[in-house]
Amino acid sequence: MRKLVRDKVPDIIRESGREPAVKPISGEGLKKALKDKLVEEAVELKNSNDLYDELADVLEVVEALIEQYGLDKQKLEEARKEKLRRAGGFKRGYLLIEKDESIKPDIENKRG
Repeated sequence: MRKLVRDKVPDIIRESGREPAVKPISGEGLKKALKDKLVEEAVELKNSNDLYDELADVLEVVEALIEQYGLDKQKLEEARKEKLRRAGGFKRGYLLIEKDESIKPDIENKRG
């Protein structure tokens, strides 16, 4: 099993009397592992009733991605608000049902 774990997990394993096999990663390897972890946590969120715990994991991974990529949180918030202005949020709960998969809304290129 190769998966990214929280920073204290190796110590927790050691405290239980076992020696974990861990490999520190950084740079592009860590960025890829964080993206994989985000997908893993999103799947766990989808399948869980404990939304607080699973959303906390998702948020922790997002925070780590922001840090690893050196993103500016203010710019990220501005991008979120711009996308909200252009395409809206998810509060109304619209489910797009299309039989033709070639028809997709092109909100990414809509400006104004």
